[in-house]
Amino acid sequence: MAPKRKSLKRKLEHDLVALGSDRAKSPQPLQNSPPPSSPDVSAVILSHVDLLNSPSSTYVTDRAALFRSLHALSDLAQNEEMVDDMVKCSVVPAVVKHLEVPIDDDCVCGPYGYEVEKKCAIILGLLANKPEHQHLIVDAGALPYIVDLLKRHKTSSIISPGLVGLLRRLADAITNLAHENTTIKNLVRMEGGIPPLVELLEFNDRNVQKAAAGALRTLAFKNDENKNQIVECKALPTLVLMLRSEDPTVHYEAVGVIGNLVHSSPNIKKEVIQAGALQPVIGLLSSSCLESQREAALLLGQFASTDTDCKVHIAQRGAIQPLVGMLKSSDSQLKEMSAFALGRLAQDSHNQAGIAYHGGIEPLIDLLSSKNAFIQHNAAFALYGLVDNEDIIADVIKAGGFHKLQDGSFKAQPTRECVAKTLTRFEEKIQGQVLKHLSYLMRFAEKGVQRRVALALAHLCPIDDCRTIFIDNNGLELLLELLGSTNLKQTGVASLALHKLATRAISVPLGDVAPSSPTPQEFLGKHCVNNPKLSDVTFLVEGKRFYAHRVCLVKSDIFRAMFDGGYREREAKDIEIPNIKWDVFELMMRYIYTGTADVSLDIAQDLLKAADQYLLEGLKRLCENTISQDITAENVALMYQMSDTFNATSLKHACIMFVLDQFDKLSSKPWYGYLVCSIVPDIRKFFSTLLGKSSSADS
Repeated sequence: MAPKRKSLKRKLEHDLVALGSDRAKSPQPLQNSPPPSSPDVSAVILSHVDLLNSPSSTYVTDRAALFRSLHALSDLAQNEEMVDDMVKCSVVPAVVKHLEVPIDDDCVCGPYGYEVEKKCAIILGLLANKPEHQHLIVDAGALPYIVDLLKRHKTSSIISPGLVGLLRRLADAITNLAHENTTIKNLVRMEGGIPPLVELLEFNDRNVQKAAAGALRTLAFKNDENKNQIVECKALPTLVLMLRSEDPTVHYEAVGVIGNLVHSSPNIKKEVIQAGALQPVIGLLSSSCLESQREAALLLGQFASTDTDCKVHIAQRGAIQPLVGMLKSSDSQLKEMSAFALGRLAQDSHNQAGIAYHGGIEPLIDLLSSKNAFIQHNAAFALYGLVDNEDIIADVIKAGGFHKLQDGSFKAQPTRECVAKTLTRFEEKIQGQVLKHLSYLMRFAEKGVQRRVALALAHLCPIDDCRTIFIDNNGLELLLELLGSTNLKQTGVASLALHKLATRAISVPLGDVAPSSPTPQEFLGKHCVNNPKLSDVTFLVEGKRFYAHRVCLVKSDIFRAMFDGGYREREAKDIEIPNIKWDVFELMMRYIYTGTADVSLDIAQDLLKAADQYLLEGLKRLCENTISQDITAENVALMYQMSDTFNATSLKHACIMFVLDQFDKLSSKPWYGYLVCSIVPDIRKFFSTLLGKSSSADS
């Protein structure tokens, strides 16, 4: 996600120029200025407008009074609250009028040489700070005069301090007029304003150079025609030289112009690189100017999208180390743009190891937690590139990168898609040498790394390697240690990992972990249930008779022992069945006769007890399956206790899966910690059995 380039909009500084001097002073507040929109301020503005519009104001002899009025208006224009009043009082046409006045040698050499025109440029620039006034100024005819005055240094026999100041203010005025205004950007080009601005890049005054660069930067922003003309006017060689300036304000403006020129313009990007911009831009990564660092990082990211060779050249010339250092900056924009550049560089295999070598992995992982969506995305994109390198995957997992990617909260949909692709790439790479490396770390690295690796492998390890990793190499014990931790965060990540490992290993859908009913064999059929015909035994249940057949009942070990052993029931025709309700007994017998039973939730628990008592394993599984569907955060502890009481393995496994899956709901319960610790031995048995079966199935 490329950071957004911004057009430059400059708040014009106000020069208070002493008579006969070109020294700029700090702006001074007006004394006793009336409040905006008051009759007094309007009267003051109108008095100055009247003077500007008077016929005598064009004469040389009246330039002193003209200058004083313009000076006062420029003071007022610094107050944004007064700008609208000035526009309403027709300041714009009155000021524009004085840009068109021919300047003869007397004016130039006099005490107010170019000062009147400079004040006009300052006022118009300040008024143009409000977008709604930009077209008003242009419609008043200001652009042709501004462009004409920009060329004055070529025709004037004297380059006075006043002319230098005028050129700077004219360029500043264009910057503000064209700010985020496509129509005015085009008008500046059509009026011929770009060539003189390019020429001023080489003017013998840094302030003029910077102002001209600022105007070109604005004109180039999202305007292909202007970009092309700037390049055609041969601005690139001068801009590249300006990149090498020791003055931070100069190279900041230059890198800004180049950045806007290359944005979404592949051909210009190539021309800029051919003009020799790459090395000085890399040099700006170490600039004392924070703005230059940002622009340089952003520009390198754009260069890196050109082709593979350019990515390699950027890395070879030393860009990676300072870019990695910027990831740790306290400036969010610098982090965003350096992550953007590294993201582009990381898509090339030659650069991935370099980014890791210079310590880029951990700060990129840290940036995944940023609240800035652009920073998040750029960091995720960089990690996506790095994970393509099998030598780096273990380092990313060691640093906790997999966990951050998996459990992070990502603001933008493109970021979530990028993260999903990165996690898929992890899965594709976890095999062969990579898996061996991770297995080694899980056994011999320090404890924190062992745990991070075990957590990652629970999600990523190929199923046929799970028994080796988690049973033989002790990965399961690492996860169980975390699960039993008093630190809820550790318990949560362990629960998630164990649940993922189990769902990957079992072949039935999540939530249906109890086995299905057994396949029916030979049964007497439902027509024989409680049928006195040929009945040779009768049960008394809740005072009612239930007619049965011994030949069918021997499917139960308990009934077989009852009839074949030395019990008194062997010869009895009426056998009393205590502690079982009629409907429970009737459904149990129906299962014995038919091999099936429709076990509803309201009878399942009582039926489970009866099935366990009479050793009917198939019926137990049906009951367990029904009960498993009713496990909730409120009853899971009781369900687990029931599974223990009736030796209901499938129900117990369902409870284990529920506890692992529902950490968020259960962790706030006061009994949660005790429950988890008490079931850890059963969890260990569950996974030992489960991973053993999955390993056997794969083999």
